[in-house]
Amino acid sequence: MSFRNFFSLFILLCAIGSTWANDVSGDLEKLKIAIVSRTVFYAPLWVARDSGFFTQQGINVEIEVFDSAEKITEALKSGSVQIAISTPEGVVVDAYRNGPIRIIAGNAKRLPHFLIAQSNYKTTAQLRGANFGVLSMNEGTTYLVRQFAQSVGLKPEEYKITQVGGAPTRWRLLQEGKIDAGLQPFPLSYEAEAKGFKNFGAIAHIVPDWQFTSVNVLQDWANQNRALVANALIALMKGSKTMQANPALAAKISARELHTTIELATRALEDTQKMDILSFDWSVSEPGLQRVFQSLIETQQLKPNTPFLVNKIIDETFLNQARDTEGYR
Repeated sequence: MSFRNFFSLFILLCAIGSTWANDVSGDLEKLKIAIVSRTVFYAPLWVARDSGFFTQQGINVEIEVFDSAEKITEALKSGSVQIAISTPEGVVVDAYRNGPIRIIAGNAKRLPHFLIAQSNYKTTAQLRGANFGVLSMNEGTTYLVRQFAQSVGLKPEEYKITQVGGAPTRWRLLQEGKIDAGLQPFPLSYEAEAKGFKNFGAIAHIVPDWQFTSVNVLQDWANQNRALVANALIALMKGSKTMQANPALAAKISARELHTTIELATRALEDTQKMDILSFDWSVSEPGLQRVFQSLIETQQLKPNTPFLVNKIIDETFLNQARDTEGYR
Protein backbone atom coordinates (compact mmCIF):
# COMPACT_ATOMS: atom_id res chain seq x y z
CA MET A 1 0.00 0.00 0.00
CA SER A 2 1.36 3.38 -0.99
CA PHE A 3 1.87 6.08 1.60
CA ARG A 4 -0.88 8.16 -0.06
CA ASN A 5 -3.38 5.28 0.16
CA PHE A 6 -2.37 4.52 3.73
CA PHE A 7 -2.79 8.16 4.71
CA SER A 8 -6.23 8.32 3.03
CA LEU A 9 -7.32 5.17 4.89
CA PHE A 10 -6.09 6.66 8.16
CA ILE A 11 -8.10 9.85 7.61
CA LEU A 12 -11.19 7.80 6.75
CA LEU A 13 -10.91 5.69 9.91
CA CYS A 14 -10.47 8.79 12.06
CA ALA A 15 -13.59 10.32 10.51
CA ILE A 16 -15.59 7.14 11.14
CA GLY A 17 -14.34 7.01 14.73
CA SER A 18 -15.24 10.66 15.28
CA THR A 19 -18.72 10.12 13.84
CA TRP A 20 -19.23 7.04 16.01
CA ALA A 21 -18.13 8.93 19.12
CA ASN A 22 -20.48 11.79 18.32
CA ASP A 23 -23.35 9.34 17.78
CA VAL A 24 -22.67 7.66 21.12
CA SER A 25 -22.42 11.03 22.89
CA GLY A 26 -25.64 12.11 21.20
CA ASP A 27 -27.45 9.11 22.69
CA LEU A 28 -26.53 10.20 26.22
CA GLU A 29 -28.66 12.53 28.32
CA LYS A 30 -26.82 15.69 29.26
CA LEU A 31 -26.55 16.45 32.98
CA LYS A 32 -24.76 19.36 34.60
CA ILE A 33 -23.70 18.98 38.23
CA ALA A 34 -22.66 21.99 40.31
CA ILE A 35 -20.13 21.69 43.13
CA VAL A 36 -18.93 24.37 45.55
CA SER A 37 -15.17 23.87 45.33
CA ARG A 38 -12.42 21.33 44.78
CA THR A 39 -12.54 19.53 48.12
CA VAL A 40 -12.08 15.93 49.22
CA PHE A 41 -15.77 15.08 49.69
CA TYR A 42 -16.28 15.31 45.91
CA ALA A 43 -13.95 12.33 45.36
CA PRO A 44 -16.85 9.86 44.75
CA LEU A 45 -18.20 12.15 42.01
CA TRP A 46 -14.83 12.42 40.27
CA VAL A 47 -14.23 8.66 40.54
CA ALA A 48 -17.69 7.96 39.13
CA ARG A 49 -17.07 10.24 36.16
CA ASP A 50 -13.57 8.96 35.41
CA SER A 51 -14.63 5.32 35.80
CA GLY A 52 -17.35 5.79 33.20
CA PHE A 53 -20.25 5.12 35.56
CA PHE A 54 -22.30 8.09 34.33
CA THR A 55 -21.80 6.94 30.74
CA GLN A 56 -22.90 3.43 31.75
CA GLN A 57 -26.10 4.98 33.08
CA GLY A 58 -26.70 6.82 29.81
CA ILE A 59 -25.51 10.21 31.08
CA ASN A 60 -23.15 12.75 29.55
CA VAL A 61 -22.10 14.53 32.74
CA GLU A 62 -20.50 17.95 33.10
CA ILE A 63 -19.17 19.21 36.45
CA GLU A 64 -18.84 22.92 37.20
CA VAL A 65 -17.15 24.52 40.23
CA PHE A 66 -19.05 27.61 41.41
CA ASP A 67 -17.14 28.71 44.55
CA SER A 68 -20.44 30.09 45.89
CA ALA A 69 -23.42 28.36 47.49
CA GLU A 70 -25.74 31.25 46.56
CA LYS A 71 -24.77 31.07 42.88
CA ILE A 72 -25.49 27.34 42.88
CA THR A 73 -28.99 27.97 44.27
CA GLU A 74 -29.59 30.54 41.53
CA ALA A 75 -28.30 28.11 38.89
CA LEU A 76 -30.63 25.35 40.12
CA LYS A 77 -33.63 27.66 40.00
CA SER A 78 -32.74 28.93 36.51
CA GLY A 79 -32.19 25.41 35.20
CA SER A 80 -28.60 26.07 34.10
CA VAL A 81 -27.55 23.15 36.34
CA GLN A 82 -29.71 20.16 37.16
CA ILE A 83 -28.07 18.69 40.25
CA ALA A 84 -25.98 20.36 42.95
CA ILE A 85 -23.74 18.72 45.49
CA SER A 86 -23.57 21.69 47.78
CA THR A 87 -24.32 22.98 51.26
CA PRO A 88 -27.85 22.28 52.56
CA GLU A 89 -28.55 25.55 54.39
CA GLY A 90 -30.10 27.35 51.43
CA VAL A 91 -32.21 24.31 50.62
CA VAL A 92 -33.60 24.14 54.15
CA VAL A 93 -34.52 27.83 54.15
CA ASP A 94 -36.01 27.49 50.66
CA ALA A 95 -38.13 24.49 51.69
CA TYR A 96 -39.54 26.32 54.72
CA ARG A 97 -40.48 29.21 52.45
CA ASN A 98 -42.31 26.71 50.23
CA GLY A 99 -39.61 27.05 47.59
CA PRO A 100 -38.82 24.51 44.85
CA ILE A 101 -35.49 22.99 45.98
CA ARG A 102 -35.13 19.76 47.95
CA ILE A 103 -32.39 17.46 49.23
CA ILE A 104 -32.45 13.99 47.64
CA ALA A 105 -29.27 12.44 49.10
CA GLY A 106 -26.36 13.09 51.42
CA ASN A 107 -22.62 13.43 50.88
CA ALA A 108 -20.38 14.80 53.67
CA LYS A 109 -22.07 14.08 57.00
CA ARG A 110 -19.21 15.30 59.20
CA LEU A 111 -16.68 18.11 58.94
CA PRO A 112 -13.16 17.55 57.58
CA HIS A 113 -12.11 21.09 58.49
CA PHE A 114 -9.40 22.50 60.72
CA LEU A 115 -9.06 26.09 61.88
CA ILE A 116 -5.95 27.32 60.07
CA ALA A 117 -4.40 30.72 60.89
CA GLN A 118 -1.39 32.78 59.94
CA SER A 119 1.82 31.63 61.64
CA ASN A 120 2.03 34.71 63.87
CA TYR A 121 -1.04 33.52 65.80
CA LYS A 122 0.37 31.20 68.45
CA THR A 123 -2.60 31.11 70.85
CA THR A 124 -6.36 31.45 70.43
CA ALA A 125 -6.29 34.62 72.54
CA GLN A 126 -4.17 36.25 69.84
CA LEU A 127 -7.04 35.77 67.37
CA ARG A 128 -8.74 38.87 68.78
CA GLY A 129 -9.08 41.23 65.83
CA ALA A 130 -8.49 38.46 63.26
CA ASN A 131 -10.32 38.37 59.93
CA PHE A 132 -11.83 34.92 59.25
CA GLY A 133 -12.58 34.04 55.60
CA VAL A 134 -15.75 32.02 54.92
CA LEU A 135 -17.64 30.60 51.93
CA SER A 136 -20.84 32.53 52.57
CA MET A 137 -22.47 34.59 55.29
CA ASN A 138 -25.54 32.35 55.05
CA GLU A 139 -24.10 28.84 55.35
CA GLY A 140 -22.13 26.61 57.66
CA THR A 141 -18.63 28.05 57.69
CA THR A 142 -19.83 31.34 59.20
CA TYR A 143 -21.76 29.58 61.95
CA LEU A 144 -18.88 27.16 62.57
CA VAL A 145 -16.34 29.97 62.86
CA ARG A 146 -18.62 31.59 65.45
CA GLN A 147 -18.85 28.28 67.32
CA PHE A 148 -15.06 28.00 67.33
CA ALA A 149 -14.67 31.61 68.48
CA GLN A 150 -17.17 31.11 71.28
CA SER A 151 -15.39 27.93 72.40
CA VAL A 152 -12.11 29.82 72.84
CA GLY A 153 -13.68 32.82 74.58
CA LEU A 154 -13.87 35.31 71.70
CA LYS A 155 -16.85 37.67 71.60
CA PRO A 156 -18.53 38.48 68.23
CA GLU A 157 -17.22 42.04 68.29
CA GLU A 158 -13.64 40.82 68.80
CA TYR A 159 -13.15 39.34 65.32
CA LYS A 160 -14.27 39.84 61.72
CA ILE A 161 -15.88 37.43 59.24
CA THR A 162 -15.53 38.04 55.50
CA GLN A 163 -17.23 36.16 52.67
CA VAL A 164 -14.48 35.13 50.23
CA GLY A 165 -15.32 31.73 48.72
CA GLY A 166 -14.56 28.03 49.09
CA ALA A 167 -11.58 26.30 50.66
CA PRO A 168 -9.13 26.68 47.71
CA THR A 169 -9.90 30.41 47.58
CA ARG A 170 -9.41 30.72 51.34
CA TRP A 171 -6.08 28.91 51.05
CA ARG A 172 -4.92 31.30 48.36
CA LEU A 173 -5.97 34.31 50.45
CA LEU A 174 -4.25 32.91 53.53
CA GLN A 175 -1.02 32.58 51.54
CA GLU A 176 -1.44 36.11 50.21
CA GLY A 177 -2.02 37.43 53.74
CA LYS A 178 -5.44 38.80 52.82
CA ILE A 179 -7.27 36.86 55.55
CA ASP A 180 -5.96 35.83 58.95
CA ALA A 181 -7.74 32.52 59.44
CA GLY A 182 -10.24 30.12 57.89
CA LEU A 183 -11.63 26.61 58.02
CA GLN A 184 -9.61 24.33 55.73
CA PRO A 185 -10.34 20.68 54.91
CA PHE A 186 -7.59 18.19 54.27
CA PRO A 187 -5.42 17.99 52.20
CA LEU A 188 -5.26 21.81 52.29
CA SER A 189 -4.83 21.66 56.06
CA TYR A 190 -1.77 19.41 55.57
CA GLU A 191 -0.29 21.84 53.05
CA ALA A 192 -0.91 24.74 55.42
CA GLU A 193 0.87 23.01 58.32
CA ALA A 194 3.80 22.11 56.06
CA LYS A 195 4.16 25.79 55.14
CA GLY A 196 4.18 26.88 58.79
CA PHE A 197 0.58 28.02 59.26
CA LYS A 198 -0.96 27.45 62.68
CA ASN A 199 -3.50 24.64 63.05
CA PHE A 200 -5.88 25.26 65.97
CA GLY A 201 -7.53 21.84 65.62
CA ALA A 202 -10.48 20.05 64.08
CA ILE A 203 -13.85 21.80 64.11
CA ALA A 204 -15.46 18.33 64.49
CA HIS A 205 -14.30 18.34 68.13
CA ILE A 206 -16.67 21.26 68.69
CA VAL A 207 -19.46 20.27 66.24
CA PRO A 208 -19.35 16.48 65.76
CA ASP A 209 -22.49 16.11 63.61
CA TRP A 210 -23.02 18.38 60.64
CA GLN A 211 -24.52 17.66 57.21
CA PHE A 212 -21.94 19.70 55.33
CA THR A 213 -22.94 18.85 51.76
CA SER A 214 -25.97 17.20 50.17
CA VAL A 215 -27.37 16.37 46.75
CA ASN A 216 -29.91 19.05 45.87
CA VAL A 217 -32.38 19.41 43.00
CA LEU A 218 -35.25 21.49 41.73
CA GLN A 219 -38.07 19.19 42.77
CA ASP A 220 -40.36 19.71 39.76
CA TRP A 221 -37.50 19.09 37.32
CA ALA A 222 -36.43 15.96 39.24
CA ASN A 223 -39.97 14.56 39.23
CA GLN A 224 -40.15 15.08 35.47
CA ASN A 225 -36.76 13.38 35.01
CA ARG A 226 -36.99 10.67 37.65
CA ALA A 227 -35.07 7.99 35.73
CA LEU A 228 -32.21 10.39 34.94
CA VAL A 229 -31.90 11.46 38.58
CA ALA A 230 -31.97 7.85 39.83
CA ASN A 231 -29.34 6.88 37.27
CA ALA A 232 -27.10 9.76 38.40
CA LEU A 233 -27.40 8.54 41.99
CA ILE A 234 -26.52 5.00 40.86
CA ALA A 235 -23.36 6.38 39.24
CA LEU A 236 -22.47 8.20 42.48
CA MET A 237 -23.01 5.05 44.55
CA LYS A 238 -20.76 3.11 42.17
CA GLY A 239 -18.17 5.85 42.57
CA SER A 240 -18.24 5.42 46.34
CA LYS A 241 -17.89 1.63 46.06
CA THR A 242 -14.94 2.01 43.70
CA MET A 243 -13.28 4.45 46.12
CA GLN A 244 -13.43 1.82 48.83
CA ALA A 245 -12.39 -1.06 46.59
CA ASN A 246 -9.59 0.78 44.78
CA PRO A 247 -8.09 3.48 47.03
CA ALA A 248 -5.05 3.88 44.76
CA LEU A 249 -7.29 4.88 41.83
CA ALA A 250 -9.29 7.23 44.07
CA ALA A 251 -6.07 8.87 45.28
CA LYS A 252 -4.77 9.33 41.73
CA ILE A 253 -8.00 10.97 40.55
CA SER A 254 -8.33 13.08 43.71
CA ALA A 255 -4.73 14.30 43.50
CA ARG A 256 -5.39 15.63 40.01
CA GLU A 257 -8.69 17.30 40.95
CA LEU A 258 -7.41 18.73 44.24
CA HIS A 259 -4.17 19.96 42.65
CA THR A 260 -2.10 18.11 45.23
CA THR A 261 0.25 15.14 45.44
CA ILE A 262 -0.86 11.51 45.41
CA GLU A 263 0.70 11.17 48.88
CA LEU A 264 -1.44 13.96 50.35
CA ALA A 265 -4.54 12.79 48.49
CA THR A 266 -4.04 9.28 49.88
CA ARG A 267 -3.66 10.68 53.40
CA ALA A 268 -6.79 12.82 52.97
CA LEU A 269 -8.88 9.88 51.78
CA GLU A 270 -7.61 7.70 54.62
CA ASP A 271 -8.49 10.39 57.17
CA THR A 272 -11.88 10.85 55.50
CA GLN A 273 -12.59 7.18 56.14
CA LYS A 274 -11.19 7.21 59.70
CA MET A 275 -13.32 10.22 60.64
CA ASP A 276 -16.41 8.75 58.93
CA ILE A 277 -16.95 11.94 56.95
CA LEU A 278 -18.55 10.65 53.76
CA SER A 279 -21.89 8.91 53.54
CA PHE A 280 -20.87 6.08 51.21
CA ASP A 281 -24.50 4.98 50.80
CA TRP A 282 -25.45 8.63 50.07
CA SER A 283 -27.96 8.79 52.92
CA VAL A 284 -28.57 12.04 54.79
CA SER A 285 -27.46 12.23 58.42
CA GLU A 286 -30.56 13.27 60.35
CA PRO A 287 -28.54 14.40 63.42
CA GLY A 288 -26.23 16.33 61.08
CA LEU A 289 -29.11 17.98 59.26
CA GLN A 290 -30.85 18.81 62.54
CA ARG A 291 -27.66 20.58 63.71
CA VAL A 292 -27.69 22.63 60.50
CA PHE A 293 -31.38 23.38 61.06
CA GLN A 294 -30.69 24.60 64.60
CA SER A 295 -27.93 26.88 63.30
CA LEU A 296 -30.42 28.50 60.91
CA ILE A 297 -32.71 29.29 63.84
CA GLU A 298 -29.81 30.66 65.88
CA THR A 299 -28.74 32.91 62.99
CA GLN A 300 -32.37 34.06 62.50
CA GLN A 301 -32.69 32.59 59.00
CA LEU A 302 -35.60 30.56 60.36
CA LYS A 303 -38.11 31.69 62.98
CA PRO A 304 -37.71 30.56 66.59
CA ASN A 305 -39.59 27.36 67.45
CA THR A 306 -39.81 26.31 63.79
CA PRO A 307 -40.34 22.51 63.89
CA PHE A 308 -37.73 20.25 62.33
CA LEU A 309 -39.63 18.27 59.69
CA VAL A 310 -37.40 15.94 57.69
CA ASN A 311 -40.03 15.25 55.02
CA LYS A 312 -40.34 18.96 54.33
CA ILE A 313 -36.65 19.13 53.40
CA ILE A 314 -35.77 15.72 51.96
CA ASP A 315 -37.32 13.64 49.17
CA GLU A 316 -35.86 10.14 49.64
CA THR A 317 -37.80 8.54 46.78
CA PHE A 318 -35.02 9.11 44.23
CA LEU A 319 -32.35 7.47 46.38
CA ASN A 320 -34.72 4.60 47.21
CA GLN A 321 -35.37 4.08 43.50
CA ALA A 322 -31.64 4.01 42.78
CA ARG A 323 -31.01 1.54 45.61
CA ASP A 324 -33.82 -0.72 44.45
CA THR A 325 -32.49 -0.69 40.89
CA GLU A 326 -28.99 -1.70 41.99
CA GLY A 327 -30.06 -3.97 44.86
CA TYR A 328 -28.29 -1.79 47.43
CA ARG A 329 -30.95 -2.11 50.12
